[in-house]
Amino acid sequence: MEEELEFVFDSAEEGMSKAIERLEHEMARIRAGKASPMMLNSVQVEYYGSMTPLKNLANVTTPDSKTLMIQPFEKGLLEEIEKGIMRANLGFNPGNDGKVVRINIPPLTEDRRRDLVKQAKAVAEQAKVSIRSARKDANDEIKSLEKDGLSEDLAKDAESKIQDLTTKYSNKVDALVDEKEKDIMTI
Repeated sequence: MEEELEFVFDSAEEGMSKAIERLEHEMARIRAGKASPMMLNSVQVEYYGSMTPLKNLANVTTPDSKTLMIQPFEKGLLEEIEKGIMRANLGFNPGNDGKVVRINIPPLTEDRRRDLVKQAKAVAEQAKVSIRSARKDANDEIKSLEKDGLSEDLAKDAESKIQDLTTKYSNKVDALVDEKEKDIMTI
């Protein structure tokens, strides 16, 4: 029985930590006024007839906090990279000088900052839903084990541990979204 309980804890924690990983990935995509190569993670470029992630075709760097510089591995890709950035509809206006594609990151307006904070909070809420779902799955598994002979005291202890895990990961979500909000609202 204890092995089954340990498995329940491990799978619940794994589900919750994956929710945090997804949250961190999504938060990185929300721009905060500073240039970051991760802003272009969603960009797909047509390369020999198939759509390919930009990061597989070029180096993306930030020479300063307001500029992204994309240096393709093949010079012939400059125009396709520009088209890919425009297709991604990120609100950027790329330009190339024949060697690299440069994107100047425009400053954020107050309204846009508020919209980005709302977006961050929505992503955080999705993470919390995933965490609660992992808690529910674990509690259902504990109830199933209880029917198979797990004592009521052990079941209550296990549910308490699962709730502690849920609280811990929910607090991580809150901390991440608070940090992102400060980052976005800082001019």
